[in-house]
Amino acid sequence: MRILVVEDEARVQSFLKRGLTEAGMAVDVVSDGESALQDARSAPYDAIVLDLTLPGLDGLEVLQELRAEGSSIPVLILTARDSVNDRVHGLDAGADDYLVKPFAFAELLARIRVLLRRGAPHTNEIVVGDLVIDVAKRSAERSGQNIDLTAKEFALLEYMARHAGEVVTRTMISEHVWDINFDTLSNVIDVYIRYLRRKIDDPFNAKLIKTRRGVGYVLQAES
Repeated sequence: MRILVVEDEARVQSFLKRGLTEAGMAVDVVSDGESALQDARSAPYDAIVLDLTLPGLDGLEVLQELRAEGSSIPVLILTARDSVNDRVHGLDAGADDYLVKPFAFAELLARIRVLLRRGAPHTNEIVVGDLVIDVAKRSAERSGQNIDLTAKEFALLEYMARHAGEVVTRTMISEHVWDINFDTLSNVIDVYIRYLRRKIDDPFNAKLIKTRRGVGYVLQAES
């Protein structure tokens, strides 16, 4: 999942990027409202973590502009503004959730995952053939055998599983599993597909990951 963090305080910005990246998310960070609008319009983010106090356009203006343009991307406001009126204004402006600083990172992460799960097909458990992925526990098993995955491997597998039976292109994968600094000319995606195949497919007779040459990859159980 790809997240946009809009935060102008360097310490909080760094903390959020590190923590969300370790949780297997692709994270882009901007420090002002104008950049937030530009990035939100140009990239397919799965959620936005938005501070309200920003240079230039404030967070509320950014949120109102996005909603006025018809954007339905989930937005979690993360701010020091803790009055009831602030919460009401933020939610009325179109925020999906509101969390006050200081905050526990575990709670922030849980709230983001709730936003990402809202609406089908986002569920805690994804099943593709004999492969079972527990999104909440960040775990996967096949035929009852636990599969040890790195955070990035899990993120790639989860994305493919959410689109099981569909061809996902390298561009689609890079947009949702990697961040804005991803080098589209590199072979990193192919390398991670090989990593997944060694763990998901090689120990088993039935292969789930298929290559569509010149197009991309598909995760699909054999019929």
